[in-house]
Amino acid sequence: MKKLNLDNVGLTDLYQGVKTKRPRMKKGGADNTEAIQELLDKFEKLDLPEEAKTIVVRELKNLSRMQPSHHEYGNIEKYLETLAELPWNKSQEENLDPKNAQIILDEDHYGLEKVKQRIVEFLAIRKLKDDHKGTILCFNGPPGVGKTSLGKSIAKALGRKFYRIALGGIKDESLIRGFRRTYVGSTPGVIIQSLKKVNTNNPVFLLDEIDKIGQDWKGDTSSAMLEVLDPEQNTKFTDHYLTTPFDLSQVMFIATSNNLETIHPALLDRMEVIDISGYSVKEKVQISMNYLIPKQIEANGISDQIISFSKPMVTKVVKEYTMESGVRNLDRCMGSICRSVAYKYAITKQRDGFEKIDVDEELIIKALGNPKFNFILNKKISRPGLAIGLAYTSVGGKSLLIETSKYPGNGKLKLTGKLGDVMKESVATALSWIKTNSIRLGLIQEKSYTNPQDFDILEEDYINEGDYKAISFSKYDVHC
Repeated sequence: MKKLNLDNVGLTDLYQGVKTKRPRMKKGGADNTEAIQELLDKFEKLDLPEEAKTIVVRELKNLSRMQPSHHEYGNIEKYLETLAELPWNKSQEENLDPKNAQIILDEDHYGLEKVKQRIVEFLAIRKLKDDHKGTILCFNGPPGVGKTSLGKSIAKALGRKFYRIALGGIKDESLIRGFRRTYVGSTPGVIIQSLKKVNTNNPVFLLDEIDKIGQDWKGDTSSAMLEVLDPEQNTKFTDHYLTTPFDLSQVMFIATSNNLETIHPALLDRMEVIDISGYSVKEKVQISMNYLIPKQIEANGISDQIISFSKPMVTKVVKEYTMESGVRNLDRCMGSICRSVAYKYAITKQRDGFEKIDVDEELIIKALGNPKFNFILNKKISRPGLAIGLAYTSVGGKSLLIETSKYPGNGKLKLTGKLGDVMKESVATALSWIKTNSIRLGLIQEKSYTNPQDFDILEEDYINEGDYKAISFSKYDVHC
């Protein structure tokens, strides 16, 4: 067969030429002309790259020579359908107005002023640059602070489709790059499959928990992500299943993470990290009043004419029932309170005369139980060996009770509680300092060295780590 010039011959013309060379089918054999014609109709509407067009022509030749009963027929047909369904040249018109983005971000999120300002600046730069190649944003912060919702707001501001890709636990490189067609049941990677679902080549993809990907004998997932995120490489991203490059430069990638230390250095170098810290008590109260409570009231089938929250009661829930950086557990608490009121309203026979319920301490305890977190500062330190220490956590600053005691024995130091390595070193350092300065402190060395001491951190909700308590340990050790 004479070699055809794909620039001058359309796919339909090429198929007609192949059809004449097609072997005659046996009597009673199935005809696949209609199925191939449907594929041709799809491809003629696409402006395929030359490399993809060459592959389509080759596979159509193979398909036209096969009977539908052939064992490879289904695989080739599935492959061609995948190529035909990809958004090769289908884009959405985007809105790059920074003012519009600022309005949407303010409507959807309370606080986070620095974060929102950086996002608006990022969009402004994309508006000024024609190639739309820019830095990949990475929102880093503890769970529940609004990283995913920020990605949704960006997509909303741009007028683009949004899709979340969960990367947590992915260790197989093929899940990113796709599986080769030689494998039974092979499929494209998660990037290409997501593009098929959104049916546009310029969506906003949220790469959720990019710090949770890893590597094993199946390949290095982080290296595969480099080709996806690098603007110099993703114009010709080649999925193992497609075997032809696909341009990802129009896709806006946003990553989220909880810990930057576990991200591959080369991958981290290609992203601009925006740290999102935890919310303060004041911010959590405002978020509850403006966002969480209205959402839970609607979700539970009641209205603000049936239930009302006051700021003091919301503050009580924040302080005594949650200990988190974000508002995820706070949202669940508000949902529990609303469900309790919804139940009362549902069993009321005369709903027209239902008296509006104001949330008080009694209702909070009934819905959520006794307070889970108490302020240590409100507790009186009434005996020696018990004092307050300061701590820094992902939630922010807090105070802890530190208890020490001594008793006759061999002089060994015993540590209890959820202590990290740095905490253990802090206690050992404090004890070493006391032994070194025992004469100046007026301590009796025999008793100081032979009496064992217990250090206990009276907190059970998290693992204690850090060297911020060394001074307190020294103070309490001397006191005992």
